Amino acid sequence: MGPPSRRLRGGEFGWSSTRTAGSVATCGDISLPVTPLTLVRGVRSRSLSAVRRARLLASRLPALRVLPPRVALFHARALAHALRVDDAFALQSATRPADVATLLRLARGRRSVAELGTAVAWTTAALALADPGRRVVSFDPVVQPHRDAYLRLLPASARERIELVAAPGAEGAAHATEPVDLLFIDSTHERDDTIAEVEAWRPRLAPGAVVVFHDYDNPAFPGVRAAVEALGLSGAADGGSFVWAP
Repeated sequence: MGPPSRRLRGGEFGWSSTRTAGSVATCGDISLPVTPLTLVRGVRSRSLSAVRRARLLASRLPALRVLPPRVALFHARALAHALRVDDAFALQSATRPADVATLLRLARGRRSVAELGTAVAWTTAALALADPGRRVVSFDPVVQPHRDAYLRLLPASARERIELVAAPGAEGAAHATEPVDLLFIDSTHERDDTIAEVEAWRPRLAPGAVVVFHDYDNPAFPGVRAAVEALGLSGAADGGSFVWAP
């Protein structure tokens, strides 16, 4: 009897494929070994063994089922790379798959996106992968050490639609060359910074645009909710974010 098959499913995005464990799952020009240990085989680390890394990866893979297949495969590969290089920042701070799924739903049909807070660029990549006609410009004054390695996991067709700018979110508005359909705020999470970002980007919003404030319901970042309240924005919480349609 051969090895058991593993079924990958895509939640509301409706994709599924059956592969034999240890083979390769593919979606477009992205491929991913299905067996978690395959992703971390040969890794030598002082902090985590390859087996422990494989177990951690396996525990996180089910959450990716809510994502479109291309995005899920990218996130799995990025997660495996983070484990290989001990990127604790990425493992702790990357946006949860459920929140990414919410963002991608809100971004449907929106081709010009600005992201404030690039961090490790996993969400940046997801936005580009989810729509082949979308351009994403992302702002962050801090370049994370492994950010470019994660972006190299993307196909060239997605990478060429991403622009990274080393600037704070509020300053980034001056770089905008066209109105944006979606503004994703996930930067410092401080009240005053968030207010400044909204005021700077308000004139850059296209008619019908939406603004998504990440971590609105996260008690670790009270500044996001405080900024929304101070600005008097009328909108609604959606998942872990607040959505405002000016």
